[in-house]
Amino acid sequence: MQVQSVPLGSVTIGPESWRDATVRSIGHAELVVRQTRAGRSGSCSRIRSCSATAGFSPKRTAETTEGDKITGEECGESRDCICKTSMRPQTAGGVFSSGSRRTSVAPFPPTSLREKCAEASVSVAAEYMRRVRQVEDRLRRQAGTVTQEGLKLERDRGHLELMLRNLRADLTVNRRSSEERTRRPSTAETVRDGADYLLLCERRELAQLKQDLEGALRNTLTQLQSLGQSSRELLDCASERARVLDLLPRRSSFRRHCSADHTSTETDPIGPFTPECKQVLESSTLTVHQSQLLRENIRRLIPSAISRQKAAHHSVNDGLVKKIAETISLQQNLSLMSAATRQAIFRKRREINCIRQSHDTVQGPDYSGDLLSREKLNRPIVQVYQRHPGTQLPEAAHLIQGSEVLRRYLTSSEGELTRLQRACLQLLDDHHGKRVAAQVDSAVVRMRRQHVDKQGIPSFLQQGAF
Repeated sequence: MQVQSVPLGSVTIGPESWRDATVRSIGHAELVVRQTRAGRSGSCSRIRSCSATAGFSPKRTAETTEGDKITGEECGESRDCICKTSMRPQTAGGVFSSGSRRTSVAPFPPTSLREKCAEASVSVAAEYMRRVRQVEDRLRRQAGTVTQEGLKLERDRGHLELMLRNLRADLTVNRRSSEERTRRPSTAETVRDGADYLLLCERRELAQLKQDLEGALRNTLTQLQSLGQSSRELLDCASERARVLDLLPRRSSFRRHCSADHTSTETDPIGPFTPECKQVLESSTLTVHQSQLLRENIRRLIPSAISRQKAAHHSVNDGLVKKIAETISLQQNLSLMSAATRQAIFRKRREINCIRQSHDTVQGPDYSGDLLSREKLNRPIVQVYQRHPGTQLPEAAHLIQGSEVLRRYLTSSEGELTRLQRACLQLLDDHHGKRVAAQVDSAVVRMRRQHVDKQGIPSFLQQGAF
């Protein structure tokens, strides 16, 4: 309803200039009221116009009185509307948007505007805190995951260090085995054989395993440092997010409620989920994935290293056992041959004694008085036979030839006896060397079994179930 001017009374009091000035002031006020109340209820403006111009109508007609009644009823309805509207609660959105769009509810803001503004601020802050609590809970859960992964990787690091200690002990045993085998007595026994080659192969295998495990241990230590750094970054970021959570409860029910809600993945530099939080979460997830891959590699590496270590150890032990068996077999053959050689020496000595006795017998006695009459070359039958020329008996030549033959036999037999004695000494020396070599190899095998077989590697490491 628009503002309408009220007709002035016909009675003129005072000068017309004074009346005209007043009429102009009233018209100007009506114009201002129309401009300020455009699009709204005009009841109150009519009330003010009626009250403002009522003093200038000394005589009222019936029409004017009826119009005044109508205006009064409208003003009463408008007043009731204003009272009802002011008591009606409004949302924070309606309060803040009332300045941008015109409404026909009330000409003025309600008396509870400050309380509603405070409630809207509290709701905004509470929603922000709730979302920050979700982000903080997500960061701390991720930090817990990183910590658990660090504990698992620390346990695998202990397994790697145990394996490295066993490998170092095996390398020490291998070195001692090589040094012990150099203590074999004779030169022939110190020549490198198959057992030495197996020891060399075992040393190379253990050195390669040690290098692989040391590389895995270095990667594990580096990954542990990365996990620790990631955990510290997560906790620092969670502590920074928790700076606005002093007024929120820390009950488990609230945490379950927060964890059940879906945390937004959209980043906002001034929002609950900042780019720093997203970067820390992504880097921690990548670090945990790398740690899991490293642990899988360790799970495959340790059983493989144990199997290779055992295979090398058993191959060397089997080679040494075969070498001992071969040495003992040769030792037995040497014993038999040395016994046969001694028997040949005894026979040769008896033969030499017989040949020497025959040679002495052929030579005759040393004293001519010991010659028998039948052995003398000047006996009567020989002298009678030699009266004719060319009748020389071959007795003397045969004696000389037989003596020479016996002398040659005696010399060769003495040489053979010397060779037999030398061969027997060589056999005895070889027998002693084989016996000492077998003892050395047996001591090496016992030492290896004592220091390697009793290291006590856990069965779950051998099976890879850790």
